[in-house]
Amino acid sequence: MRNPNIVFVLTDDQGYGDLSCTGNPWIQTPNIDTLYHQSVRMTNYHVGPTCAPTRSGIMTGHYANSTGVWHTVGGRSLLRADEWTLATALRENGYRTGIFGKWHLGDTYPYRPEDRGFSDVIVHGGGGISQTPDYWGNDYFDDTYRVNGTYQKFEGYCTDVFFAEAKKFIKANKENPFFCYIATNAPHSPYNVESKYADLYRGKVMESRARFYGMITNIDENFGELRNFLQEEKLEENTILIFMTDNGSSCSMSYDKNGNCTEGFNAGLRGMKNSEYDGGHRVPFFIYYPAGGIGGGKDCNELCANIDFMPTVLEFCGIDYPEDSFHGVSLKSIMENPEEKLSDRYVVTDSQRVPYPIKWRKSAVMHGEMRLVNGKELYDVSVDRMQEHDIADQNPELVSEMRDAYEKWWDLVSVKFDEPIPLYITEKTILTAHDWRGDDCCVWNQSQIREGKRTSGKWEVYVEKSGVYRIRAYRWAPETGYGLCQAIDGNDSGYQKELVEESSWCYYENGTGIEIENAAVYLDDECIQKIQTIDGCLPFAEFFVNMTSGDHMLEIRFHEKQKKDFGAYYAVTEYVGPEKAAF
Repeated sequence: MRNPNIVFVLTDDQGYGDLSCTGNPWIQTPNIDTLYHQSVRMTNYHVGPTCAPTRSGIMTGHYANSTGVWHTVGGRSLLRADEWTLATALRENGYRTGIFGKWHLGDTYPYRPEDRGFSDVIVHGGGGISQTPDYWGNDYFDDTYRVNGTYQKFEGYCTDVFFAEAKKFIKANKENPFFCYIATNAPHSPYNVESKYADLYRGKVMESRARFYGMITNIDENFGELRNFLQEEKLEENTILIFMTDNGSSCSMSYDKNGNCTEGFNAGLRGMKNSEYDGGHRVPFFIYYPAGGIGGGKDCNELCANIDFMPTVLEFCGIDYPEDSFHGVSLKSIMENPEEKLSDRYVVTDSQRVPYPIKWRKSAVMHGEMRLVNGKELYDVSVDRMQEHDIADQNPELVSEMRDAYEKWWDLVSVKFDEPIPLYITEKTILTAHDWRGDDCCVWNQSQIREGKRTSGKWEVYVEKSGVYRIRAYRWAPETGYGLCQAIDGNDSGYQKELVEESSWCYYENGTGIEIENAAVYLDDECIQKIQTIDGCLPFAEFFVNMTSGDHMLEIRFHEKQKKDFGAYYAVTEYVGPEKAAF
C-alpha cells in the first residue's frame, strides 16, 4: 500500500466544549460526533492558548516561543525562515500539499505558505478575515483570497469555499499521496454567518453565541460532505483524517465582574482562549485511519501536545528524520494502542502576547494530570477539572520538580529571542501595520484602519540587495484606490447587515478622513526622506530612497495637521535599480 493521505481539519477559536460529543447541550455537530465515535480521541491534548503559536507547533514540532511565534500580531506571528515545516517534509517525499483557509504564520516572503512547502494555496490574510493584511472588505461572504500568490474572488461563504476548494485539490491529486490542510477561519470573530445556521440557536443562547454555534454547525455540515466525498472517491481507507481546534473557545461562556460563570458551557474547564488554565489550551483531537488500525471509538488519556503533530504524521508516512529533530514525540504507538503509556514527560504552554517573552508569564507546566500554573499554583485535574483547589502548599517537592522542568524549557526556547525575524524587502513587498514592532498594539484589523487609529510602529526588515527602492505609503489598503485624506460614508464593502454581527459593522462601513500634511521615511530612526506637501486625493505618498542590504528598522510616518504623527498602515516597496546619487 502506498503512503497514506492526510486530511487535517483545524478550526479557529473552537474550544473543547464546543461540540455535542463533548457534552455541549445546545450545539448540533452530528458529523463530527460520528467521527468522535469512530476515532481514537486524544483526551489530554494541548496547544497554545492562541492561534499562531499553536500553528507554529503543528508545522514544526517545536515549541512556539523557539520558532519566533509567541503572539498573533506585531511581527511575532512570523515563523522563522530556518524552520523545517511539515509541508516541506511531506513535499520533499512525494506529497502534494495544499492549504485552504487560515495560515497565520506570515503574509510576506519567506513566511507565506507557498514558501514553506505548500504546492497549492488558497488563504486569507493575517490571523482572520477582515484583519489588516486581508483583502479589503472581506466579510466571510463572496470574498477575495490569495491563490498561489495572486488575488482571486470567490462566491460563497468562507467555510464552504475552503472545503469546496480542498475537495477539488484532493480529486486532482488522488492518484498520489497528498496532505490537505483545511484551516477554517470560522468560528473566529466577527461572528458572521447565514441566518439559517444562527436561527438554530436563537432564543436558546445569547445572540453572539447563536452566531458562533451557527458557524460551527456550518463547519460540521461541510465536514460531513467531506467525509462523503472521501468515501465516494474511495480514499477513506488509506487517509489519515484528523479533526482538532487551535485553542480554547472564544465564545463558550459569559462571566460576571467577579469571574463567575453566568451562561454557557465549557466542558467543566477553567478559562477560555488566551488562558493558562486548561480551558485555554486543552482541545479536542480525533484521528481516524482505517488502513492503519486507528479507530474504534477509543480514548487515549496520555499527555500530548501540538508539538507531537509533525513527528506523528512523519512516522505514519514512513518519513525518516534525524534524532532530536523535535521538541515533541511521535504518538503513533499510543494511537495504535491507546492503553500504551508514553515515557514520563513534561509539557509547557504559555500565552505571551508581548513584544518579548516574559518568564513565567501566563504559563502552565503539565505532567500527567498535574498543572503548575504561573509557577506557583498547583492543580490535579483528575479530581479538580475546574482548577479551583490550589494544592501547591501540600506538594512542595512536586512544585519544585515542575519549576525545574520549566527552567529547562525556558533555556530551550529562549536561545533566539533576540535574533531578528525580519520582513524581507525583495523586488516587491507589501507591508502592513499588522506586523509593526513596538510596545503599542499594532493596527491589526480593518475597523481600526477605518477609524484612523493614531499610533505608529516600525517594520523589522531585511533588504535583500542594496539600491534604490520606490516606497508607496498608504492610509487605506492599496486595492481600494482611496485617497490619503479621504473619508468613507456608508457601506463601501457591499456587505449584508443581517449576516454580520452588529458589533462588527464597523469593519465594513464608514471611514474617518484625516488631514495629512506631510510624510517621512525613517530608516534605523534616521529620517532619510520627507515629503513636505501631500496631495490628499492621491492614494499614496511616493518616496525613492537608497537602502543598503541587511537588517534595518523601517518606519513611515504621516503628519496630521495640528496633531501628532501616525504610521502608514500599508506600504509597498519595489526595487528600482542600483544606488544613485539622485533619482
